[in-house]
Amino acid sequence: MPKLGRDGEIFVLHLDADDENRFHPDWLGAVESAWDEVEAAPGPRALVTVGSGKFWSNGLDLDWLMAHGDQYGAYLDRVHALLARTLASPVVTVAALNGHTFAAGAMWALAHDLRVMRADRGYFCLPEVDLGLPFQPGMSELIRSRLTPAVAHEAMTTGRRYGGEQALTAGVVDAVAGADEVLAAAVALARPLAAKANQARGQIKETLYTQALTALRTPVTVA
Repeated sequence: MPKLGRDGEIFVLHLDADDENRFHPDWLGAVESAWDEVEAAPGPRALVTVGSGKFWSNGLDLDWLMAHGDQYGAYLDRVHALLARTLASPVVTVAALNGHTFAAGAMWALAHDLRVMRADRGYFCLPEVDLGLPFQPGMSELIRSRLTPAVAHEAMTTGRRYGGEQALTAGVVDAVAGADEVLAAAVALARPLAAKANQARGQIKETLYTQALTALRTPVTVA
């Protein structure tokens, strides 16, 4: 399960890569609890999320979802709520992408304020076109709000896999680092911004991302 640590004003959420950090309901619960703790903490603070091994996150837990089809709408609503909470949070967030970042995992990374990606291995990818899965409206709006139109089009319609340097060139990530330096680089980006965690910052993001947040907060329609 994900575990939350702290280094001064920086909270570090260590994701558990045993299941590729797929969004199992129990995993989501642990992340939600960590968010509660970070947002309730007083004073300057920022959040860095980091995985281990080959994966940062591969997104939806499709095996669980296939076995619990009756919970499809509620499950996606919960995932959308995490994306919206991250996107609108007054707390500065930095994703330390240590490995593969796919599908809804990639969307969660985009919801962070900043991203640092391993330079030599691992991919950022939105593979829905290859899986035959259309994007939910909220997911589409999130991606469009965080990438340029050209990059969003390419990423969403071709399923391109971006390595670290390619992701940096495309503006998908803000920095790249060596395998052993991704977390430190993310913390270095987060630390000078920790003092900006305030109500006004949250309100600014609410207006900046109104369209995406409205779509993410609209309950999923189940046919």
